[in-house]
Amino acid sequence: MITVRTYGFPGSFNEANPESSTRHIGKITLHVEADSPPCRSPESSVGAATLGGMQPQAYPLPTPAPPPRDNERPAWRRALGTLAALGVLLAKFAAKGKALLLVLPKLKLFTTSASALVSVGAYSLIWGWKFAIGFVLLLLVHELGHVFQLRREGIPASAPMFIPFLGAAVAMKEMPKDAAAEARVGLAGPVFGSLAALVPLALYGLTGDELFKALAYIGFFLNLFNLLPVLPLDGGRAMAALSPWMWFVGYGLLVAATIAFPNPIMILILLFGGFETWRRWQARKSPESREFHRVSPRLRVAIALVYLGLAAALALGMDATFLDRNFGDV
Repeated sequence: MITVRTYGFPGSFNEANPESSTRHIGKITLHVEADSPPCRSPESSVGAATLGGMQPQAYPLPTPAPPPRDNERPAWRRALGTLAALGVLLAKFAAKGKALLLVLPKLKLFTTSASALVSVGAYSLIWGWKFAIGFVLLLLVHELGHVFQLRREGIPASAPMFIPFLGAAVAMKEMPKDAAAEARVGLAGPVFGSLAALVPLALYGLTGDELFKALAYIGFFLNLFNLLPVLPLDGGRAMAALSPWMWFVGYGLLVAATIAFPNPIMILILLFGGFETWRRWQARKSPESREFHRVSPRLRVAIALVYLGLAAALALGMDATFLDRNFGDV
């Protein structure tokens, strides 16, 4: 039995009887013989159908018409929907940003710790992790001396921030009220740092481990270097209360040291120190500058004694802890 279905034509489907089947399309009659081969697919030719001696062709399926777009929203409604979604997202981000601003003051310790860990990793590449940890701790105590004195002077200050291969820094929110206060802030760092250097020196006396002796030496050296009378080093801040003329003496010493021992850090200090020294020197005759540098003789003497005594003690400490080393010992 042969069953024939018609596809894609208007009207209903027809069943064929076992002998033949006939379907009318307009005025054309399609006759399918009973002995024609079976149909394989709607796209193939239908058996041995004949139409005026011509082989019939397969008819493609019609493409369904797209659904009506009567219910599509206007453009202004779609724009309003997009703006509303953006508003919700912005509100969420604003809420998170407000929470972040409330948490930021509590992240000062995290910032200090993170920058300290980065510095330890950087210095470990040169000296090993044990020496790197001790070195960063010495820097931390030095900077905490500045923070301690800034708080005593009533000046808000940031937490210490470590900068690999450059040291560490503390940001003052405002300038001290006078040169004497600036000198006290500047000298507090070397005082605290010198006391910190005594800790590895004592450990060396107890253990005989030359690692602690090397840490003591580097601690004494760093604090003595910071006493150079040139801005922005601690010694330059102390000179603001003694004699600003000493800035030029310190700058000359730093230039000579840079020529003898050239390195990027000293070049950076020369650049920043030169700009800061020139700026202050240009403004030295202004009423504000005169008032800032007005310091009583008693305070000048006290600052000078602390400065000179600290410098002498640090030089003696360096001499006592010096280790003769060369590249073969590294």
